[in-house]
Amino acid sequence: METNYIEEEVPGGVPIKMWTRGVPVEDEAKRQLTNAARLPIVFKHVAAMPDVHFGIGATVGSVIPTFKAIIPAAVGVDIGCGMIACKTTLTAEDLPDNLGPLRSAIERAVPHGRSPGARDPGAWSKVPGSVDTAWAQLEPEFTELTRDYPKLAKTNNRVHLGTLGTGNHFIEVCLDEEGFVWFMLHSGSRGVGNAIGTMFIELAKQDAMRNNVNLPDRDLAYFEEGSRYFGDYVRAVGWAQKFARLNREVMMRRVIEAAKTVLHKNFQAHIEAVNCHHNYVSRETHFGQEVYVTRKGAVSAKAGELGIIPGSMGARSYIVRGKGNVDSFSSCSHGAGRTMSRGEAKRRFTLADHRAATEGVECRKDKEVIDETPAAYKDIDAVMAAQTDLVDVVHTLKQVVCVKG
Repeated sequence: METNYIEEEVPGGVPIKMWTRGVPVEDEAKRQLTNAARLPIVFKHVAAMPDVHFGIGATVGSVIPTFKAIIPAAVGVDIGCGMIACKTTLTAEDLPDNLGPLRSAIERAVPHGRSPGARDPGAWSKVPGSVDTAWAQLEPEFTELTRDYPKLAKTNNRVHLGTLGTGNHFIEVCLDEEGFVWFMLHSGSRGVGNAIGTMFIELAKQDAMRNNVNLPDRDLAYFEEGSRYFGDYVRAVGWAQKFARLNREVMMRRVIEAAKTVLHKNFQAHIEAVNCHHNYVSRETHFGQEVYVTRKGAVSAKAGELGIIPGSMGARSYIVRGKGNVDSFSSCSHGAGRTMSRGEAKRRFTLADHRAATEGVECRKDKEVIDETPAAYKDIDAVMAAQTDLVDVVHTLKQVVCVKG
């Protein structure tokens, strides 16, 4: 298979293979990748996707295969964060000229941001697409987790199921290249996933200090198979990833029901549906070896597997089919990737800039979302061009409604 990566050797470590031709990569991200490549547990090489950028704990847009060990901070605290999208039988002609009511209906149906509804379980327990069925699938294992780690019981676990969150989490109504309507959203394991990630990251750091493990970066502390917390972390992170997947399904059902109340049309959804993580760890076999693959800001792209690569509030998104590229550990990017911090975006761009960049999209155009403005992200076309050997584009989506967390 033709390759499109740039390979960099790392003294004292494994190589880094970067799918970054034509896209910027800041020095801090390269430093983080180098630190990961120097860990003795890393297998074969580290892969960097075209949306790669500096992250907390480990580089966003990195794929790190490890042998008999896992790095909790590489998985991060938004465990199981990812995307869900589904095609409908609706077309552009079925949408009203004024999309404001549709956006408002979605905002009422799905708790998002820091609104009171996002924190009030009573207000949402009776909403169609209730969390009850989903929580029933999660509760038994969660009860076991809380026996061993009682403080997890105090998190907003069930409360946050069916809620979007803040930051770059979003819900969109999109049109594909043929004019069909898609619903798409981005979210993860919310507060309980954050609590699990934070707790085990700290336990890994304590273990490393106790055992005098020499690390290029303290954030890269890891659990080895057979160690005190390894099994508990695998169990907890697996549960959080299941929570994230079900969370997206609950919200998607609510989005579909909300659209029906506004459009007054009978339509089918889930004709083509994709639900994929992009912050997670998975046990897989690569180059003949069973390893733990941590994708932090990367999507599984096995041969024939469907995935989602979103752009930004004003850019195209893509439904893709994986090519199973062995050098990328069958992975692709999880989005466009930031080019600057949230603080820098707020300093650099004005409301006028943001409104111009999101023209034609029914979305928030206030100062609180300037950190999510399209110009804060890499050019999605350049990102896609850099990974033609990783995925094929199946559908090209352009949003017409965007709800931000």
